[in-house]
Amino acid sequence: MSDPLRLGIAGLGTVGTGVVKIIQRHADLITARGGRPVVITAVSARDHTKNRDVDLSGYAWESDPVALAKRADVDIFVEVIGGSEGPARAATEAAIAAGKDVVTANKALLALHGQALAEAAEAKGAVIRFEAAVAGGIPVIKALTEGLAGNQIKRVMGVMNGTCNYILTRMESAGLPYEQVFEEARQLGYLEADPTLDVGGIDAGHKLSLLAAIAFGTKVSFDAVELEGIQKISIDDIRHAADMGFRIKLLGVAQMTGRGLEQRMSPCLVPSDSPLGQLPGGTNMVVLEGDSVGQVVLRGAGAGSGPTASAVMGDVIDLARGTRLSTFGRPAASLAAPVAAKANAPAPHYLRMTLQDKPGALAKIATVLGECGISIDRMRQYGHEDTSAPVLIVTHKTTRDAVDLALAGFTATGVMAGETVAIRIEQV
Repeated sequence: MSDPLRLGIAGLGTVGTGVVKIIQRHADLITARGGRPVVITAVSARDHTKNRDVDLSGYAWESDPVALAKRADVDIFVEVIGGSEGPARAATEAAIAAGKDVVTANKALLALHGQALAEAAEAKGAVIRFEAAVAGGIPVIKALTEGLAGNQIKRVMGVMNGTCNYILTRMESAGLPYEQVFEEARQLGYLEADPTLDVGGIDAGHKLSLLAAIAFGTKVSFDAVELEGIQKISIDDIRHAADMGFRIKLLGVAQMTGRGLEQRMSPCLVPSDSPLGQLPGGTNMVVLEGDSVGQVVLRGAGAGSGPTASAVMGDVIDLARGTRLSTFGRPAASLAAPVAAKANAPAPHYLRMTLQDKPGALAKIATVLGECGISIDRMRQYGHEDTSAPVLIVTHKTTRDAVDLALAGFTATGVMAGETVAIRIEQV
């Protein structure tokens, strides 16, 4: 039998302990599938005394993950600490410098430093694998780098943050306002320590930038992702969307155009009967479109101990088998810096506004839309309040530039009683 593949696991939170449990529970299965035993030789975490509901007594302990990364009895450094800087980055760089392969669940680290880390790893003959960094247990990285390698990818799209999907679906099913469901999610432990990473679209934007790099052969360019969170989505928006046969999702879309690489993470209306529209709770879904295969839909748990640890082990077993791929599916030095392009493909848009309740107000709004080249598909006026009138407009296909021009024109009319909410309607 081949020598064991030895792991050092840095981080013993939800994911790290999940990896330990899989190895302890399925040792024989892993050996059979990987062609050699996979063992843990050492672990690292801040608190040695914490009860983690898993037996760690057989492993060496390092309080410093950098020391773990340098150990001679570690072949693969498993980084599940998290964070783009600090111990996670230092330990990963140390592992690469020591010529060790790295398996990580850290999307922020790779979104901000992935190119440099990939170049350093390839210079050392080492491999970085990160299936667990994107969409939890869904094998989307493997799908892009292996299963769809013969395709020119046309578009990558998906719901990649389970917390946002939970909030939006919970608002709809329970008829609750955003603020109440946000607090509920916080108490359930669904939100990051900095909630903006979730509800602001940053976490999902990290994931989208990684998928785009693989799909389009470019350097990771998280700074070019257009980000808009779900904080402005009201229960009224949820209800209006449902009335028209849509649901609101925080949707990531990346595609290469003649103008450059478009990457956006923003709330969109999608048809209620589409796969994305039917996506419940904390589930993730990624849609890949290739020139030969057409559309491939991947759905599954986007987070959690079991699903994310499953993805980590998928990478570990690939390395045990001897499967060694470039970090982003092709040599890092060959990746081009993308030309960033604003997402401006024409699409219908949903506009919700509140007008002052006075004669001619709606006519002024219609005039502004016409001047911006935007035609109205549907319009609804809801119950009047004391001095204002809520209005909902669905446009025919138009660009976001035209919508932004119209929004500025609305302000100049003097009839607005609040800020306009504009949401793209995505046909999927």
